[in-house]
Amino acid sequence: MLKMLKEQVLKANLDLVKNGLVLFTWGNVSAIDKETKLVVIKPSGVSYDEMTAEDMVVVDLNGKIVEGKLNPSSDTPTHLELYKAYPEIGGVVHTHSTYATAFAQAGRNIPAYGTTHADYFYGEVPCARSLEQEEVETEYEKNTGKVIIETFQGKDVGGIPACLVKHHGVFAWGKDANEAVYHATVVEEVAKMACLTERINDKAEPAETYLMDKHYNRKHGKNAYYGQKK
Repeated sequence: MLKMLKEQVLKANLDLVKNGLVLFTWGNVSAIDKETKLVVIKPSGVSYDEMTAEDMVVVDLNGKIVEGKLNPSSDTPTHLELYKAYPEIGGVVHTHSTYATAFAQAGRNIPAYGTTHADYFYGEVPCARSLEQEEVETEYEKNTGKVIIETFQGKDVGGIPACLVKHHGVFAWGKDANEAVYHATVVEEVAKMACLTERINDKAEPAETYLMDKHYNRKHGKNAYYGQKK
């Protein structure tokens, strides 16, 4: 079942290691099949060195295992909340990458200090609030997804394809698993740049809106001209 999607999800998970975003088993990737509404996700706590495509777990949007011998990632309910809330999302990533997670632990948005940031995110990358004790003690992972959704009220998940969760880590998404990993990688890089920027100049200001608009729209706007015509 969903053999091709399992292969894609396996590759995306291995790309987390390749891109330096995870240590040990500190991350996961999923993807949704839009026709069946089934989600393929990494198994919980399995080493990246040992994983195969057949180890990927298939679940429905209620979290019921449809196929697979292993338990799905413990973060599965967070992924499912995002898929249910935003039909445009095709892949979700969770990491504890160093610099982005440092911003999350500090409870800070990642400021848009420059054009590298603006090429991928239309504004700062937001940090969701801490979960309250009751939210942690009852359906913690599901409530993590709900807190991200709460944070994105009035925001565009396509224009800002990532969110930090305070004291936790990073969630990123895209049209598929590969794009979600791409965005998670960029989040880590712009977080690193922001950290270094503030170390060099602790009074640094975000870039001007008109400059940020130019860079975002030349790649993603209706009259985008970056890259080659397809």
